[in-house]
Amino acid sequence: MKTIRDFDLNDKKVLIRCDFNVPMKDGKIVDNTRIIGALPTIQYAIDHNAKVILLSHLGRIKEEADLAKNDLSSVAEELAELLKKDILFSEKTRGEELEATIDSMQDGDVLLIQNTRYEDLDGKKESKNDPELGRYWASLGDLFVNDAFGTIHRAHASNVGIASNLDSCIGFLIEKELNALSILDNPEHPFVVIMGGAKVADKIGVIENLVTKADKILIGGGMAFTFLKAKNIEIGKSLLDEENIDFCKKMLERYADKIELPIDVAVTNEYTNDEKYRTKSVDNISNDEMGLDIGPETVEKYEKILATARVVIWNGPLGVYEFDKYKKGTDDILKFIVDNNIKTILGGGDIVAAASNAGLKDKVYHASTGGGATLEYLEGKKLPGLEAIK
Repeated sequence: MKTIRDFDLNDKKVLIRCDFNVPMKDGKIVDNTRIIGALPTIQYAIDHNAKVILLSHLGRIKEEADLAKNDLSSVAEELAELLKKDILFSEKTRGEELEATIDSMQDGDVLLIQNTRYEDLDGKKESKNDPELGRYWASLGDLFVNDAFGTIHRAHASNVGIASNLDSCIGFLIEKELNALSILDNPEHPFVVIMGGAKVADKIGVIENLVTKADKILIGGGMAFTFLKAKNIEIGKSLLDEENIDFCKKMLERYADKIELPIDVAVTNEYTNDEKYRTKSVDNISNDEMGLDIGPETVEKYEKILATARVVIWNGPLGVYEFDKYKKGTDDILKFIVDNNIKTILGGGDIVAAASNAGLKDKVYHASTGGGATLEYLEGKKLPGLEAIK
């Protein structure tokens, strides 16, 4: 697949789709990780004398009230700080004012266009990939670079729409993601999958795709209790994905030698960080108890398996990570992986946030910037944002 390196950018208007969907609080950026991730591609375009035009969404726009809280102007300010240069900002997503700003740009200038999802206020033109909007945005540039890995599983006007109408390629962030994830296509063995998170339903496609490749799948998080229930183990008030018990039974029957479940859990009576907890065998959970983390014996069991692994992919925390009391299982195994230098890919979303909170994100082989995009890649699905460029 072509990258930004394959094109002459000199004096070209280069549209770059970034992922500036950063967490915000009171109009301030809480975490600028996604902005930093976009810098290598942006800087490359600047250094090669392009007129750089950036597009991104931020949050969801369902009504007028959503506009102000999802304004990208604070991202423009952060970019100016990080790039150490003035950044042009267009309040408009289309029209004469935007076009005039682009016409006045000099080589090396950077323009950030307002939140692409402002266009969703009128019939979801961005999110539904309105053909006319895609053509319009494409008309503003000479080349399109998609560098927003977090949205490549969506067919939006600002990625698929533009790519369908303009010479296109990928940026360095997407290239880095694809290179890292590609080791899972033909992984070294032993290959171990760690699967956490709340519901089985969210991970069915991933489990089905990876179970045939993996040597072991270590189950944790809320989804573990549906697997335990499928083995007729009483789980009390623990989270249950009742609709997918049969799926869990089928997996356990077919892949009994591959799927590993917790043997002990941290249980409590209320879903809160305040209540006392105790550690119990999974065979001993009372009707009024719920499991909120894997226990120390499970950690030890999983670490023994991981000690021999050549490649690990991990999606989803192993406990209720937002509660301090129930992040120990996740943190212990993250630390074990880092301390033993096990080649591990963190599959986006909550597990990357957990690793970041533990100060370990930059110590693993790869922490994916995608949430849904990474999951769909792991399911083996085609990703519309990439297919449009191919």
